[in-house]
Amino acid sequence: MSSIETSASALAAQRLRMDLIANNLANAETSRTTDGGGPYQRMQAIFEASADGGVIVRDVLADPRPPQLVYQPGHPDADANGYVAMPNVNAVEEMTDLIAATRSYEANVTALNASKAMTRKALEIGRG
Repeated sequence: MSSIETSASALAAQRLRMDLIANNLANAETSRTTDGGGPYQRMQAIFEASADGGVIVRDVLADPRPPQLVYQPGHPDADANGYVAMPNVNAVEEMTDLIAATRSYEANVTALNASKAMTRKALEIGRG
């Protein structure tokens, strides 16, 4: 069953990655977080291979890139020069990551289905 567990861990990791991407896109215009700590920071998952061959999420980190400064003098969060610190989220980069995560998810579903089919065939051979 290790191949099924490996695929399942990869599915969970890619689902988390897609959730983070969706959250990043949803907050792409959030100039002030609820705790008042400035603009939203892009989040990303760090994956690692586990000892049993699966995938684990080692950490979820904020992207260290600085915020984007946008000139909007009428914005309530604008500084003295009229610039607003906006999140470091790039929609094109997020969509590219989302496509890659979706493809990885689909590949792991295919591998999981193949493992299930092989297990089913092995059980049928044992009955015969």
